[in-house]
Amino acid sequence: MTEPLVIDVPLRWGDMDAQGHVNNAGVAEYLQEARVDFLLLGENAHLLGGGIVVVGHEVVYKRPIVFSAEPARVSIAPCHVGGSRFVVGYELHHEGQLCAVARTTLCPFDFDAGRPRRLTADERDWFRGQLVTASELPRLAAPALEGRGLATDLRVRWSDVDSYGHVNNVRYFDFIQEARIRATTALDPTTMRAGTPGAPADNLWLVARQDIDYVAQIEHRVRPYRVLVAPVRIGTSSVTLTSEIVDPDREDAVLARGRTVLVHADGAGRPTPLTGATRAALESALVS
Repeated sequence: MTEPLVIDVPLRWGDMDAQGHVNNAGVAEYLQEARVDFLLLGENAHLLGGGIVVVGHEVVYKRPIVFSAEPARVSIAPCHVGGSRFVVGYELHHEGQLCAVARTTLCPFDFDAGRPRRLTADERDWFRGQLVTASELPRLAAPALEGRGLATDLRVRWSDVDSYGHVNNVRYFDFIQEARIRATTALDPTTMRAGTPGAPADNLWLVARQDIDYVAQIEHRVRPYRVLVAPVRIGTSSVTLTSEIVDPDREDAVLARGRTVLVHADGAGRPTPLTGATRAALESALVS
């Protein structure tokens, strides 16, 4: 076993969202930057050029990141290596505080053949030489939506596409976020986020957990894709939502599935109970 590699990722002012801290998708982008550096600095750098895809993300958000000149410091190392997949684990600190713990499952991909491939013996050996022990994150279970949920049509932007010619994995966080905010606001207008004109300054919604399973690649096109969102679990101050990105042109084929835990908080970031109106609105759309 070895020590994780530590990589500093500078913050950008544009990473901040309307609630005054780095957006949850920005955190996923920091993890991606660290993951790319980790690969480029090692003997498996060819995977980036030859083809590698993200199979899934699990991100636990421990505390918000507020902008400063201090970079995000990401500790990164593989924590599981299989025949055709490997898992990378991270701890992200900012200004000495643990802000996120995450896992990413990746798979080598042959884009010419259009299918995943197995790791070679040399690729496996290098990853195993960097291996660290890390516990699995608790699984967030959620039912398949099967066409249920509130629908939001979203168009892919040209800048969403990466060097592989498909939508970058981090942009899925954006798609799910846009649909989630529109869906919850449609259910209950009082859930409007702080920073939005007309919203109270102490009405924060913090992402505590975001998992995404990538089922198929999303290509750029003019016609929009669709995101379905529905609450599946309601707590005292939190709600768990499930999301599916689907393709209306292919009989709503599922392209990705997401699970999000949102916590309602006051202006100081302290969890506060859901109001009766919000709870009733969420319960009206609950799926199981």
